[in-house]
Amino acid sequence: MSARPQWLRSGRVVFGLAIVLLIALIALFAPWLAPHDPNEQSLLSTFLPPFWMKGGEMMFPLGTDSLGRCTLSRLIFGARIAMTVAIVASFGAMIIGAVLAHIAGYFGGWIDWLIGRTVDVWMSFPPVILSLILMVGLGTGLRNVILAIVLVDWTRFCRVLRAEVLVVTRRDYVAAARLIGFSHWRTITREILPATTPLLITLISLEMGIAVIVEAILSFVGMSVGATTPAWGQMIADARQYIYDSPWNLVFPILMIFITVLGFNVLGDGLRRTLDVRLTETQRA
Repeated sequence: MSARPQWLRSGRVVFGLAIVLLIALIALFAPWLAPHDPNEQSLLSTFLPPFWMKGGEMMFPLGTDSLGRCTLSRLIFGARIAMTVAIVASFGAMIIGAVLAHIAGYFGGWIDWLIGRTVDVWMSFPPVILSLILMVGLGTGLRNVILAIVLVDWTRFCRVLRAEVLVVTRRDYVAAARLIGFSHWRTITREILPATTPLLITLISLEMGIAVIVEAILSFVGMSVGATTPAWGQMIADARQYIYDSPWNLVFPILMIFITVLGFNVLGDGLRRTLDVRLTETQRA
């Protein structure tokens, strides 16, 4: 028990990590877990309810949609889109935001002013509206969805991390590193980055949940992946037209989005509580 890292002793971290890993495994092994091809249509089996309801069939455990496609299979393959966007887009936004935040906080002066004003202007646009505008210019497709989220959400990392870098830069060991002749690159990577990494890990786990929501919104309005690629937002858009005939087709993708975002948010909150030295010291006191 004592050999486990401190962050793995948090119930929040374990709970959130379990959900995230479960969704990731579902996405990874989707071709083997899905009982049917997600795009396979059976017009003789439309609007079938889940198997535990009257009229349901075990062949389609969670029922079918208006085209007779297996709801469970589409949910499983939809996890691939959600997790791909969550991981790739979040790391892309993190890299851009973290680099600019460390440059701004470390060097200060006009560099800090320029990056700060850029962040202020960029964040003045509502994130979802800005994502939609970018998708209009970029066109649909998974790569463009990821690019749009990266271009919008790097500012979240930059603003929060910049404040942390400003605090760390004023510490004595950073000043000592400068005095003994460390280069700017070595000072940032060896002295400042390790101190800001806990916050960075927390931010990226929270950003993954945001990326899942943004992708769902974009696919809901038809500006994400193509019609032949299952996505949770797309499933919600299709199901709303038949909400009285098959409400389960609306409930299941919403539930998947909720569970996935919950996992990322609980994981991020748990990591913040265990990795943030200031919070840990406050709790001990």
